[in-house]
Amino acid sequence: MLWPGTLIGAGVGFFVASIPGAMLGALLGQALDRRAQLQSWAHLREALGGRSVLRNDELLFVLLGRLAKSNGRVLDGHILQARREMQSLEMTEAAKQRAIAAFNRGKSGHDPLRRYLRRLSVQPHAAEGVLRACWRMVWADGRAGTAERRLVTQWGKWLGWKSYQVQALAADYEPAKRPLANSSQVYQEALQLLGVTADTEPAQIKRAYRRLLSRHHPDKVAGSGATASQVREATEMTRDLHSAYTLIRQRRDFR
Repeated sequence: MLWPGTLIGAGVGFFVASIPGAMLGALLGQALDRRAQLQSWAHLREALGGRSVLRNDELLFVLLGRLAKSNGRVLDGHILQARREMQSLEMTEAAKQRAIAAFNRGKSGHDPLRRYLRRLSVQPHAAEGVLRACWRMVWADGRAGTAERRLVTQWGKWLGWKSYQVQALAADYEPAKRPLANSSQVYQEALQLLGVTADTEPAQIKRAYRRLLSRHHPDKVAGSGATASQVREATEMTRDLHSAYTLIRQRRDFR
């Protein structure tokens, strides 16, 4: 990883006072990198342009702000959903203030987000959490517009997800599907699909869900020489597993 402040400090220090100057300059530059969170030359250009580098806890709310504004106007439902995300993350007051600022920053649409999301792609669970939060924001006004869907799909690609995987998550938050969570029959079908019972521990349910996802993943099925029809079936199964797991998680109240 290139730390720009460190390299610049070392270069300037060497020019002024040879090797001892380079060592001192590198130390001072390293302190600047850490304080300003400069991890690349792109970060340095962003900082010099007057925009601070996004922290990990700010990135999500920049995304949510951009989604809220994507159709031209931020609605009360969008703001309420942003507050719900803050509550679910159990943010401190200082963190909430940063989140609010990040949400407003996201509405401008000026931040280049690709490199931040690429960096997050190595954390699969964090990446999924971001995409789920984005879909919750998309459905906050009761509908998913084309612009919103396009944004989430693009962000998903930068996070290393396939388009169909990103779209499968959307179904978990579609308003028309939420009442199903109150149906005992649908709940029992979800339990059967995952091969668990109403008394199974949450950790076991998560393991069962991930095991089935791995087994039925469309990429894995396609790689085994399956037909196009079998790949479609695997895609539908993946979507059903997502929906079943979300329903059980909501009913049992665990993350």
